[in-house]
Amino acid sequence: MNPSFDSGTGVVLFAHGSRDPLWRLPIDAVAQNMASQWPNLPVAVAFLELTQPNLPSTIEQMMKQGLSHVRIVPMFLGVGRHAREDLPEIVRGLTEAYPQMRFELVPAIGEHPAMTALMAQIAAGHLASQIDR
Repeated sequence: MNPSFDSGTGVVLFAHGSRDPLWRLPIDAVAQNMASQWPNLPVAVAFLELTQPNLPSTIEQMMKQGLSHVRIVPMFLGVGRHAREDLPEIVRGLTEAYPQMRFELVPAIGEHPAMTALMAQIAAGHLASQIDR
């Protein structure tokens, strides 16, 4: 799939965060993968707590890049309180702080049928040869 993106659009991969600095590596890897596949798409990461940068800092940087539309992708497998309550509240605050920007909060990545199918394939061992490379 080769999605098209408006030049004013950026994507933020939003994750929980951890005290362990290695925890963020998979999120950073997704961002790097996106940047290599879609070099004209600004991609950034942001975290709820314990890891920097936070979402407001990331949004401020994207605004300084001249972006007017930010798609926020919650990198959560399950939809708990953070995805249901905390993140929408943060986005409401960002909408008030940056009325010139449009924020698109998409469902958590774990809710996407493609992710569920991919996790099932991995769990069943069907992607082992690709993972072991």
